[in-house]
Amino acid sequence: MQRLISRKIRLKSVFLHVPALQWIVVEDAPKKSQMVSNFLETSGLTHTHLHQATPQEWKLTDADPRWRKPRGVLQRNSGIRWLRRKFTGVVNPRGVVYFADDDNTYSLELFQEMRDTHKVSVWPVALVGGVLVERPLVGHKGQVSGWLAGWKPDRTFALDMAGFAVNLSLLLNKSDAEFSIKVPRGFQETRFLEQLVMREELEPKADLCTKVYVWHTRTEQPDLKDEERLKRVGKRTDEGIEV
Repeated sequence: MQRLISRKIRLKSVFLHVPALQWIVVEDAPKKSQMVSNFLETSGLTHTHLHQATPQEWKLTDADPRWRKPRGVLQRNSGIRWLRRKFTGVVNPRGVVYFADDDNTYSLELFQEMRDTHKVSVWPVALVGGVLVERPLVGHKGQVSGWLAGWKPDRTFALDMAGFAVNLSLLLNKSDAEFSIKVPRGFQETRFLEQLVMREELEPKADLCTKVYVWHTRTEQPDLKDEERLKRVGKRTDEGIEV
């Protein structure tokens, strides 16, 4: 939980500078935690706090590599369903949906770029998929013609979750579009976007995908062996304080 909050603080520092942003936070838990609720209440951001637990059989163990099982699938779907409930009956809802990850590093330019998304906008993502940058290839007509990616570049949409945003109206109109926990490894983005658009409908941003505004950084698991040793003798360093 402590590592979760530290990552959320990093996101908050960026989001506070983004106008008209609503942050939908979906905890992977059977109920909302007081720590996350407290954090959001004091964040200064318009927010929605949801929870959706991942079944135990789909959770990563400490020994599993990150790619072993899909992560965040049920949580993203929970957020999508909340949006559909929220905007039921609303005429011409305006907005752009972006699946932010608290492991990533964002430049403010990214959020300005995605604001005029008509269907689905795309851009490069750095430090992902075993390469320095994974990006859409843009042809002379300004359309996405393919993908520069280290892993399976022949996928219909060979991009990272951090590399696209969806117009809210499109997501609402395509009422069955969701992520699936049964999708083959590495195809979450492709299977989701195939429900929304054709490749030629993509809108390349970031100066026709020649600039990087998001980096797939990762927070390391802290070494808390001494904390565990203290717990075994009935002590802990976070007694009476939220960390």
